[in-house]
Amino acid sequence: MISSRAWPTDASNVDTAGLASAAGRLGAAPADRLAFARTVAAATPPLTTGTAARTFVTLAAVAAADVALARTVEPHLDALGILAQAGVDVPQDSTWGVFAAEGPGVRLEADQDAVLTGTKPWCSLASSLSHALVTAHRGEDRALFAVDLRQDGVTTHDEQWIARGMPDVPSGPVDFDGVRAVPVGGPGWYLARPGFAWGGIGVAACWWGGAVGLARLLRAHAADRPESDLLRLALGAVVADLADAEDALADAAARIDADVPTDGPLLAQLVRSRVRRAVDAVRTRVVAALGPGPLVSDPAVAARVADLELYVLQDHGDRDLARLGRIVLERGGVAW
Repeated sequence: MISSRAWPTDASNVDTAGLASAAGRLGAAPADRLAFARTVAAATPPLTTGTAARTFVTLAAVAAADVALARTVEPHLDALGILAQAGVDVPQDSTWGVFAAEGPGVRLEADQDAVLTGTKPWCSLASSLSHALVTAHRGEDRALFAVDLRQDGVTTHDEQWIARGMPDVPSGPVDFDGVRAVPVGGPGWYLARPGFAWGGIGVAACWWGGAVGLARLLRAHAADRPESDLLRLALGAVVADLADAEDALADAAARIDADVPTDGPLLAQLVRSRVRRAVDAVRTRVVAALGPGPLVSDPAVAARVADLELYVLQDHGDRDLARLGRIVLERGGVAW
């Protein structure tokens, strides 16, 4: 699956074929997908300096087989990496999410005893997970907390998730009413730690993997129609776009694993924006080349397109490009 020369050697130790085979045998049940996430986590060390390549390739390989499955695996691995970085033990057989989004009109507060009250938006699989890391406001600061979601006082709202993409990964809001939690790191630690930027690159690795899965469909379609110049053109463009995205991810992994001094937020946003551009181009070109047939007759193809289209919206497009420009104006970071 990987071809960029920028990948650290450790990237080749990932059994991408084995991951794809195991992922392909799963159904959509959250319990099955979370069990798979635990299996992947057992074979994948927490994301840190020296393990980024393995983590990114693992996530991409899962997404190439099933985008929604990667959306289940990625936050579980991210949470385990955060907990490892904080030196917090993980309960056996637990399954984790990371709920750090903010939204208009809702707010989650934590008191001095780490009791959570309020509402957190965008909580993926909250009704199926055992635990989550959540950010909450404590005075003027935001802090991170580990919470057992099986407590009284936790109310999930899967019914508010009506998306056509990832329908089996409900990401509705969660209400917390006097729920006990455990602080993880100090105020501001979650956003300030180096691993925050690395986790954002892991999400981009999922996007790239999802686009690889689409490209495989196009390649098969073109192989069945060797006389079609238009399909060959589409395939060639997709190959180039995916190579650009892979190079961005591989270079980032190499920098992290070699512990090269880097502006983490700049690196993460640059990688995410490059991958987002490539994935959008691939999705648009593949859909145009395949035509409406697979989208209306093949549930797996229709799901992959819808899942990937929704997933990349974690990148905020022009707003994140503006953020990238602001970083460069304030701190530099480009050779020119």
